Amino acid sequence: MLRFEDRWIWDFWLAETRGAYHVFFLQAPKALGDPTLRHKNATIGHAVSRDLTSWTVLADALGPGSAGAWDDLATWTGSVVQHNGMWYMLYTGVSSVDGGVVQKIGLATSPDLVTWTKHAANPVLVSDTRWYEELDPMSWREQAWRDPWIVRDPDRQGFHALITARAAHGPTDGRGVLGHATSEDLVSWTVQPPLSEPGDFGHLEVPQVEIVDGTAVLIFSIAARDISQRRRSRQAAATATYVCAGRSLLGPFDLAAAQPVRVPDLYSGRLVRRRDGSWVMLGFIDGEADRRFVGEIGDPIPIAELGLADFGPDG
Repeated sequence: MLRFEDRWIWDFWLAETRGAYHVFFLQAPKALGDPTLRHKNATIGHAVSRDLTSWTVLADALGPGSAGAWDDLATWTGSVVQHNGMWYMLYTGVSSVDGGVVQKIGLATSPDLVTWTKHAANPVLVSDTRWYEELDPMSWREQAWRDPWIVRDPDRQGFHALITARAAHGPTDGRGVLGHATSEDLVSWTVQPPLSEPGDFGHLEVPQVEIVDGTAVLIFSIAARDISQRRRSRQAAATATYVCAGRSLLGPFDLAAAQPVRVPDLYSGRLVRRRDGSWVMLGFIDGEADRRFVGEIGDPIPIAELGLADFGPDG
């Protein structure tokens, strides 16, 4: 388990190289007192492990930019991929100019996963109102465009970014969709229409897609308060990591079929394939019985304990 006495940690993403797992995670000092303040005080920490259980903490990866920069308030969730001998990290940034309610996506690069340099072209990926909701405080509390998950194109035609976003249409409480953008070089991006339809969720946080035992699997997380009334009419709302199957890594994904994993209070779930080929899930612990925020990353859980088999082609 990865935990700290002096700081909370929550959303995270991983990269594997040379037999080691590198985890990058959001962090904020517990000295803030109120864990709800962590989002506007977030930086990106870094640790490494050989077994996903025992961790060695390294120097922080990224933090906010200088005053006036597009990411001068906080740096949030992203993902990492290796390309042409370099590591590329897409990450979310928010600005003090608008109080952090308009989210954008930037790029940082590293030769070794340790020393990161923000790209001069930042932000490299911003929302497109042809398909995605523009900020409207009367409709939603933020302009969602965050948590990019990088996917190599299945046909080797560059890269895809899957993004936490909200559609420009649909019921206000159910506009959450899987945003989509494409790139040939991870620097220049073209925004595409979403890979799902609105209806069930206010947003889809920290999305990830993987091929697990031959099935394309989408996972995302959401708090019970952000589940739509349409969904509540069919199923009790639950704060959890959700799972659903798709036809491919790029969907389409039927979010109405998504179901929560069996482990309560597991948020920001990440599927990780071990070197022996087995799949596990890591997640941060969101709360306890008294709803106190915990903020630590738990040990890996075999997917057999999560009910993922229920979401296969015949599930």
